[in-house]
Amino acid sequence: MSIGNSPEDERPFQDVSEETGPSVGRALMQARIAAGLTVDDVSSATRVRIAIVHAIEADDFAPCGGDVYARGHIRTLARAVHLDPAPLIAQYDAAHGGRPAPTPAAPLFEAERIRPERRGPNWTAAMVAAIVAVVGFVGFTAFKGGDSGNDAKSQVADGAPTASPSKAASPTPKKDKPAAPTSEASDSAIAAAPQDKVTVQVSAAGGRSWISAKDHNGRMLFDGLLKQGESKTFQDSSKINLILGDAGAIQLYVNGKKIEDNFQKGAVERLTYTKGDPEAG
Repeated sequence: MSIGNSPEDERPFQDVSEETGPSVGRALMQARIAAGLTVDDVSSATRVRIAIVHAIEADDFAPCGGDVYARGHIRTLARAVHLDPAPLIAQYDAAHGGRPAPTPAAPLFEAERIRPERRGPNWTAAMVAAIVAVVGFVGFTAFKGGDSGNDAKSQVADGAPTASPSKAASPTPKKDKPAAPTSEASDSAIAAAPQDKVTVQVSAAGGRSWISAKDHNGRMLFDGLLKQGESKTFQDSSKINLILGDAGAIQLYVNGKKIEDNFQKGAVERLTYTKGDPEAG
């Protein structure tokens, strides 16, 4: 009989950490090291502050400011170190209660309600031009008719033969009606934006991108994924705050003007626009 621990107590412990795989932050750190990049390199490439990069690699997402910003940073850092961001975001969602349903945009800011109407042809000007042409033609014809009658009377008085009605002065050719003026479409999809408000249109021209929009009171106007080809328009009395998950895929129109910033593909951008000249916040 042996004295001491029983055989059951001598069984080896099962290493759970080896089976579950690395955490989100550790996976990003390992991929960065494997790519030969420093934290400064990743921060410069993604515009994510060095302190936040260190925190994320330590699985501390509190400095990100919330789940929405944390997902955006994870996506940006994963692309910078050549990782697929989808599994990492899914792992983050599983550990933090899942991703909430996107908040629908307020009805006041629906893009369809502030979409400018396209100007049609100016039919009023065309009708005025046509009336002027008809009046001129009638007056010209009456004037020519009066001259022809005076000439015929003079010929009768002088004993000259009168011309037959069929050989009278040839009718004056009718003038063609002027073509109705056409109006070209506006260069900007929001050229008719009101001057007393700030109007921002976000178009996913280069691919899909997650976006977030808030008004000057911090109220959420939209938080969700914008597919390629889709667009959203937001309007406020003084200020619109934007966060673009993939700024390189987005085209912006602010107060009727196209924003020409050269955003990097996959970069997260935080922007603020007012009803004055467009300014990046």
